[in-house]
Amino acid sequence: NDSAISFFLNNAGIASVARHLETPVDVIERLIALNVTATTRLALAAGRAFVARKSGTIVNMASIVAYNPERFNAVYGGSKAFLLALSHALTKQLNENGVTIQTVLPGATRTEIWERAGTDVDAKIPSEKIMNVDEMVDAALKGLELGERITIPSLPDAQDLADVEAARLKLGPNLSWAHPAERYR
Repeated sequence: NDSAISFFLNNAGIASVARHLETPVDVIERLIALNVTATTRLALAAGRAFVARKSGTIVNMASIVAYNPERFNAVYGGSKAFLLALSHALTKQLNENGVTIQTVLPGATRTEIWERAGTDVDAKIPSEKIMNVDEMVDAALKGLELGERITIPSLPDAQDLADVEAARLKLGPNLSWAHPAERYR
């Protein structure tokens, strides 16, 4: 609860490039421990400290696979979708208390995560699809400056994301009723 800390970058994470059903259980457990449990504990600790001071910024580094999990390892995609959902859930309470939260969803980015996952990113993904980490960070910071709560550094048209979010929120009023929808009767 160091009052000098006002910006928290939640960037802990590991990946697996193993096929979904062939991912070793110990890899799954380590991935969940870091990508879900640790990131949650860190986000909540930062959130509690920042809310108590009524100021601060939390940036959760997720991945585009939070929206497009079919593109990568299932457990990794699920962990990044969890982080996006956590950010959505925390947004209102944090914002009401003077805290900003942003979730960054980069596509393939040239970082050491690939090597640590046991693959060569250049052999796996075409070079025109891999962003340089400095450009990704600059875009994420610009997104934060623009007030974006979700930043997808490579997405050309911000309206596409706005449309997805509007559609997601439109579902809200009809997600819980006492009886099934007419089509299920």
